[in-house]
Amino acid sequence: MTSTESISLCYGRDIEQKRMNQPLPIQTIKERARSEIKVRGSRFIATAIPVSSKDEANDVLDQIRKEFWDATHNCFAYQLAPNGAEYRFSDDGEPSGTAGKPILFAMQQRDLLDVLVVVTRYFGGTKLGAGGLARAYAEATNNVLDQVSVVVNWPTTRIRVFTPYDDLSEVRRLVEAQTEEFDEEFRDVVIYTASIRDDRLKRFADELTEKTAGRAGLVNIDIAEAE
Repeated sequence: MTSTESISLCYGRDIEQKRMNQPLPIQTIKERARSEIKVRGSRFIATAIPVSSKDEANDVLDQIRKEFWDATHNCFAYQLAPNGAEYRFSDDGEPSGTAGKPILFAMQQRDLLDVLVVVTRYFGGTKLGAGGLARAYAEATNNVLDQVSVVVNWPTTRIRVFTPYDDLSEVRRLVEAQTEEFDEEFRDVVIYTASIRDDRLKRFADELTEKTAGRAGLVNIDIAEAE
């Protein structure tokens, strides 16, 4: 068995494993947005921010708390990709369940991930009760999310493709058509380092083998670096 065939077979097993958990697109927001509503004298200032990690969410949250240092409450929720299993919410002194959960639920209804929403409240002198608070925080969250642009991001994998010069034209067309971005190096073989959507992995590998009769090969850079 040649080294290229070995690479292709190993990578094929990686692809079949991924097919068992079909990658899904991630909906998130494109830019930061802010809006304000008033409910019986209280001001609810909602800020929605795209974030990509727990650390980033906490850093942005600290910034907003400093910006609204004199507010009565800075309640928040965030939920992260790839599947929303990592999330956090806080009532920040409001009655339990009246702020953080309504914010999170409003985000979940829109299937948004990698998003932090902070709702800042300045108390206006009139108590709203548990139901009124929950409705106000949900309304503030929905109001700001109505203003953002939603974008769809697909999970991607980094790959490296090796091809002899005889197959360069076919392989280059394939790389250009199916990868998100790529770099090209000319050595004893041509090497493409590319990022490809996970849902295109199987098709790409199959076409690479078919169009080059198995002469070209590829490796999953992410898996190689993890080993």
